[in-house]
Amino acid sequence: MMIEQQQQNTKALIRVEGVTRVFGRGSTAVHALKGAYLSIPGKQLVALKGRSGSGKTTLMNMLGALDRPTEGKVYFHDAEISGFTEKKRNELRREHMGLIFQSFALVPLMTAYENVEFGLRIAGIPSALYKEYAERALEFVGLKARMKHRPFEMSGGEQQRVAIARAIAHKPSLILADEPTAELDSKMGLQVMKVFKDLVQHEGMTIIMTTHDPSIMSVADHVYTLEDGQIVEEA
Repeated sequence: MMIEQQQQNTKALIRVEGVTRVFGRGSTAVHALKGAYLSIPGKQLVALKGRSGSGKTTLMNMLGALDRPTEGKVYFHDAEISGFTEKKRNELRREHMGLIFQSFALVPLMTAYENVEFGLRIAGIPSALYKEYAERALEFVGLKARMKHRPFEMSGGEQQRVAIARAIAHKPSLILADEPTAELDSKMGLQVMKVFKDLVQHEGMTIIMTTHDPSIMSVADHVYTLEDGQIVEEA
């Protein structure tokens, strides 16, 4: 069932209203999103699923203020972020969002602690708080005892948990994770999902992730399906 505009009136942390994103012009134009609507309350673990080319990545880029819609609006805490300047969008991501990638994206020569601290520097956290925030984040993901280890000394699951620690250390309200378990086996993937559930339940964060894994979808609070640039189903 198509998600209709009237569903957007509920209180939401982030919402998308009639968003269309077109790449290119004329006969070569590609409509990655076609009038999409989405409303996500705070303190939720939400999964986005869909085939390759369905619009998942484009939608995530809109939610993370990495791109602007051709038409429509994106709101975060009731502020229209799709109208922000590039500088303001960068500040928004640094201060209020955490990004997690499929490839971990850790700095190879830095220890786990240094990778998390580096994220705090980028977020503009005062240096006096680095140690407290970094160690707390690493403890939350169960890696405080391994904070002096470098990525090559860790398993894939541990590296992804360091990436999560880096994303949450500055205490953002929204986490965006693009296929965060795709490079992990099922056991490690479920470990990451347990961390996500704990972040929602105990830290009050909202997590939006893309995935193809049915076992991962089963632990999400809501699952939205994208098809041909539109959100066509909610579970």
